[in-house]
Amino acid sequence: MKVLKYYAIAVVIILLDQLSKWIVVKEMAIGERITVIENVLYLTSHRNTGAAFGILEGQMWFFYVVTIIVVVGIIYFMKKEASKSIIMGISLGLLLGGALGNFIDRIFRREVVDFIDTYIFGYDFAIFNVADSALCRGSTYSYKNDC
Repeated sequence: MKVLKYYAIAVVIILLDQLSKWIVVKEMAIGERITVIENVLYLTSHRNTGAAFGILEGQMWFFYVVTIIVVVGIIYFMKKEASKSIIMGISLGLLLGGALGNFIDRIFRREVVDFIDTYIFGYDFAIFNVADSALCRGSTYSYKNDC
């Protein structure tokens, strides 16, 4: 029962991810940009049919298979390891939520909705979403804590 809180993290990530994407799809045209902080943060409506930075564009079958394998692995490790480490549990919850958030897009939209557009120290970073953030943060937690 201890691991249920980590599944709750995944559910929260999925809900935040899907709600934010739904708002972007309904309220913004593709390519439309809204300034949040000039030269730092924008909301830009973008679609991606590949993985990070558009790699493997259009290979949906590949993403379906890989995501199913990854989700099964995360659930296995969550059952086995999450009760031993809070950091591991949080990390796995974030990874599960992020993986499923983008998987939902791939199944129902056949593309992933991205909208967070950042410029950090003049570098135009790839446009991303809440699920991507959870995946990055979850992988950083586990890496930094040797989990």
